[in-house]
Amino acid sequence: MSEKQVPPWANAAAASLLQYLRVKEPGTFEHSLRIGEMSKQLAIKIGLGEYQQRVAEIAGFLHDLGEATIDQDILSKPTKLNAIEYEIMKSHVAASEDGIRPLALVEPFFKDVLDAVHSHHEHVNGNGYPNRLKGEEIPIISRIICVVDAFDSMTTNRVYRAALTVGQAYAELEKGAGQQFDRHVVLNFTMAHSGFAKSSTIDLENYLYKSAA
Repeated sequence: MSEKQVPPWANAAAASLLQYLRVKEPGTFEHSLRIGEMSKQLAIKIGLGEYQQRVAEIAGFLHDLGEATIDQDILSKPTKLNAIEYEIMKSHVAASEDGIRPLALVEPFFKDVLDAVHSHHEHVNGNGYPNRLKGEEIPIISRIICVVDAFDSMTTNRVYRAALTVGQAYAELEKGAGQQFDRHVVLNFTMAHSGFAKSSTIDLENYLYKSAA
């Protein structure tokens, strides 16, 4: 069996898929760019190979693609979501998969991206969604995105709360290690994050879209 390859058009495909999110929910679009960048760097730190690094990057870019299908009243609600709203919010994972699936049917790289996106809200204690997977049942790239996604969300201002400091966010990740988050992934993230490249939104857009030109 030949070694899996990253298609040269992976960035262009991601850029195309993200267009609607970019217009409808620019904050989530910018968040997704940061998740792609940090996921790749964390994959490098953990020791994953170049192929998996790129899966982590593209899956990070696309993990919240489906939020473009969620009503703005839910995305921007300044108070806690009720049970019905939370179920609607959870549906963004399936919507993200729907966007990626046509590529996954013809390109093995995007099948791996799809699998990573599918499980990025699973928790190592089995209390996540959509399949209540536990521990190493969750793909390593999904466990990476789960940590990076939580960190970026905590350190970004939201309508319902102010951003945490980096130190406060580290503490929350460490508190959730072994419950929501993979301990090994959290440890590697908190050790390495200060040294990560932190590109501007414009630089990340240029990186993503140059392949789509």
